Amino acid sequence: MENNAYPSGAQSNAEYLAPPPVEGVAGGGTGYGWNDVTLKGRDSFLKAIDPTRLPTTDLLHVWGMPSTATIGHQEPPRPLEPISMLVARNERESVQIALRPKVSWTGNGNAGNLQVHCSDLCSSSGQRLEVGRSLTLRRVVPILGVPDALVPVSLPSARISLLPGETSALWVSVDVPSAQQPGVYEGEIFITAVKADADSTVEEVSDIDKHEVRRGLEESLYVAESLHEKPQEEMLEGLRAITTGLRRLLQAPLLSASSENGSMDMDGDGQEASTIRVKLSVTVWDFVLPVTPSLPAVFGISETVIEDRFGLEHGSEDWYGSLDMHYQWLLQYRISPYFCRWGDNMRVLTYTCPWPADHPKSEEYYSDPRLAVYAIPYAPVLSSTDAAKDVLRKELEILKRKPHWKKSYFYLWDEPLNLEQYDIIRRMSGEIRAIAPDARVLTTYYCGPSDAPIAPGTFEAFVKVPSFLRPHTQIYCTRNGGHMYAWDLQILSQTGTLG
Repeated sequence: MENNAYPSGAQSNAEYLAPPPVEGVAGGGTGYGWNDVTLKGRDSFLKAIDPTRLPTTDLLHVWGMPSTATIGHQEPPRPLEPISMLVARNERESVQIALRPKVSWTGNGNAGNLQVHCSDLCSSSGQRLEVGRSLTLRRVVPILGVPDALVPVSLPSARISLLPGETSALWVSVDVPSAQQPGVYEGEIFITAVKADADSTVEEVSDIDKHEVRRGLEESLYVAESLHEKPQEEMLEGLRAITTGLRRLLQAPLLSASSENGSMDMDGDGQEASTIRVKLSVTVWDFVLPVTPSLPAVFGISETVIEDRFGLEHGSEDWYGSLDMHYQWLLQYRISPYFCRWGDNMRVLTYTCPWPADHPKSEEYYSDPRLAVYAIPYAPVLSSTDAAKDVLRKELEILKRKPHWKKSYFYLWDEPLNLEQYDIIRRMSGEIRAIAPDARVLTTYYCGPSDAPIAPGTFEAFVKVPSFLRPHTQIYCTRNGGHMYAWDLQILSQTGTLG
């Protein structure tokens, strides 16, 4: 983000106020229902606030935050600055917009309602990153008090509500297609405080649409004026861009409504003055990220959780459909997913494709260029019968001859704790590599074996884990302390990588 001049309607540094004290911290009271005295005269808070008669900046703090930030309920406000993003083609980048009410202007336990409207991102040549396709908006929703879920909101306009004394966040993502023309794309996100009643929505959206139509006409005029003395090929391309832009304007609700009553008021100065405008600039670089991620990111999903959550019978048509939906959804985020089912102790059956290797769906999964790596199921994990071993042999005989075989790996045991468990991993790996000598086995760990002839819990025990598993494990993953889910994928360079 750049420290440029504030856009029209933005908060200035002079208006910046620290949030109120949180209950139990520095002797403060509750963080709910508090009021900043940013409006002139305390008497104004004793009356119902009409958001249509006040600038939204008097009611709301708005500021940008990086996607890596965790925005809690008591995140303090910051000055609003224009947001700049650098994105390659075939890449997704995100940013957050934090919202914190200064006062409450509606009842029913809410601080107030906001109308959020996004414009397309446009380049000087008339190219666009369209709202709803390349520009998406989600609400950051806390789960057990932690900002976690990203809930889609309707575009180009959406209405959201805020809680008193709490900071909320919007998650803005820009998806740049591989064929997008490089350049600088600019647009705005309009945030306006509105009344609680539903009737106010039409008026607010209509005023915002006025600005959108005006902006579209100005862009078309700019492109038209820039075509003078251009080569014929560039002129034709510019005319196509103008035609596309004008067709989009004709579909705007404002023009549709004006055609019915024969008039259209383009004076949107009052609305622009009351709306907070977040300027968004996206620089699209002139290179394309590869379809296959160069650094694999794997993500595990428990099949039993899916079965319990959705009431699905294992192996049913709906079960396969649900797993496929999860797979496709994660794949679009450059994640190579696998499904898992736990066996005895910490044995784990892991697989990327729920269909067997001789099923057409298997080839569709494994050949997808977006998939960086895939897990092969080791059937004897759940049952050491001859039938399970035959299933393993059949899978390996088919897959090891495929071009995508180099993407495969086995994940057999989660965090072995003693020498007996290490021995079991070595035995399972031996069975696999007897059929496919170049198969790769991944082992996760956070400590050395507790009964090894080394001091338990020491750093020496930790770093000696590979020596207990070579040559039966080729990929080592370890977590950086803390909780079980706080995994870092730390690949030891001397033993191979997932890629």
